Amino acid sequence: MIDDSPLERVKINIFIEFEDNSQAKIIYDSILLEFKTAPDFRSSMTIDLDGSNIVINIDAEDSTSFRASVNSAIKWIKLALEI
Repeated sequence: MIDDSPLERVKINIFIEFEDNSQAKIIYDSILLEFKTAPDFRSSMTIDLDGSNIVINIDAEDSTSFRASVNSAIKWIKLALEI
């Protein structure tokens, strides 16, 4: 943890709703490997599929690693949608 940060941990669950179950499944399958292989030195990310929703869970030690994890997750989903 960064010494001068007042935060002990940052945790969040992000729910992303898609038009239907099949679109959510396609996006989930295309980014699952990214979540499984992401470095986890100061944060961890998991991804789950719940019907037409993708649920991203982030647990970070500090705000910098939290921001990096959120940015990575958004980038992977955006890229999968554009392909």
